[in-house]
Amino acid sequence: MAAFFRFIYNPDCFRTNTSPMSQRLVFLFDVDNTLLNNDHVTAGLKNHLEKQVGPERQQRYWEIFEHLRSELGYADYLGALQRYRIENPHEPSLLAVSHFMTNYPFATRLYPDSLDAVEYVKQFGLPVVLSDGDVVFQPLKVENSGIREAFDGNVLIYIHKEQELEDVERRFPADHYILIDDKIRILTAVKKIWGGKVTTVFPRQGHYALDEKAVASYPPADVTIERIGDMLELDATDFLK
Repeated sequence: MAAFFRFIYNPDCFRTNTSPMSQRLVFLFDVDNTLLNNDHVTAGLKNHLEKQVGPERQQRYWEIFEHLRSELGYADYLGALQRYRIENPHEPSLLAVSHFMTNYPFATRLYPDSLDAVEYVKQFGLPVVLSDGDVVFQPLKVENSGIREAFDGNVLIYIHKEQELEDVERRFPADHYILIDDKIRILTAVKKIWGGKVTTVFPRQGHYALDEKAVASYPPADVTIERIGDMLELDATDFLK
């Protein structure tokens, strides 16, 4: 199930003539390291944790975080903090860490031109957030960054989004999808399922996208761009490759 979304489907946003763009298009945008620099957010959290609890306990938090991510299949920052608290029930500074996380200024971590790119593709089709994550922190990130508003509330957050494509199609039916994601693994998985029904766009941002060895182990995306702002340079033919 989607963890957080407000479903608004406006068929009038699609062209109705007989040109190639008469197809109903839906643009599926990832969030972390696609629209928002999550690496920067994580680095800030590491620095704050170290100041509050010291380097050793900060390291312990990230051990719990990675273990929980392996267990759940997605990042759960608040869940890891809760488990850390069980090990350290008398650590008063954890309240400051919680406050830091839930009041983080996510809007300041948006990539340049990211929301401009969202606005730009509205002339071609409907932009929708397609993300994965926990049921609290990820929606909070989407809300407080201004992303939800930019997408007119069209937000889907799953546990494993690449396994929920049927639900995506049901909620946002389209003739063709354009998936924009910094993880080549996700792009490849979706391409295997949707085939020619999707155009994959790979922005080379964040540590996943810049891991040359990992990227080389998958086939290339349909379109590769250096930054999300480069979406502004693409036209209809690029989106329909």
